[in-house]
Amino acid sequence: MRLEILNNGYKLGARLLFSIIKIVSGYPLPDAARLVFYRPDFYGTPAKAFTQRAMRGPSGWSVAERELMAAYVSKLNQCTFCVKAHSAVSAAAYGDNTKVESVLTDPGEAAITLPLRATLLMLGKLTRQGTVSADDVRKVIAVGVSTSQIEDALAVCFAFNVTNRLADTFDFFVPSDDAFKAGAKYLLKRGYSG
Repeated sequence: MRLEILNNGYKLGARLLFSIIKIVSGYPLPDAARLVFYRPDFYGTPAKAFTQRAMRGPSGWSVAERELMAAYVSKLNQCTFCVKAHSAVSAAAYGDNTKVESVLTDPGEAAITLPLRATLLMLGKLTRQGTVSADDVRKVIAVGVSTSQIEDALAVCFAFNVTNRLADTFDFFVPSDDAFKAGAKYLLKRGYSG
């Protein structure tokens, strides 16, 4: 159920920013971005900082790979908004929509590296079952994934398991594919803290 406060519970400065963004981009600010402006001290500021670090901070994973992880976790959680948003960003970063679609269909058969495949499968287990074992982590390490890459992937998984639940709880509006493409360009250029 969408709370009315998320439609109009913002201070004047935020409302003006939303209007400017709509004028400049031609699209309303996505609900994921709007949410960080609602009670920024409680959720918005810490969530932006964590997500920026997970998605754009230094990592052995590329931006395209981390966005693909976000899309995959979102697919498992059946979060339409986040699947579309992060599939668009990953496809733009890779320059390959087919790769992203194939991973979301079946990461076990997709044309991706073995380290990425093993990591996605581990994140899938964590998302579906809420746990992974030491053996699961050892399998990922055995195919060449570093412990810092595992930590980075787990941060992406955490960020999007939280965001997916918020998106569904607050009934985020799912805009057009063109709006997601425009948003993807912005996220590739500015990241999550802008």
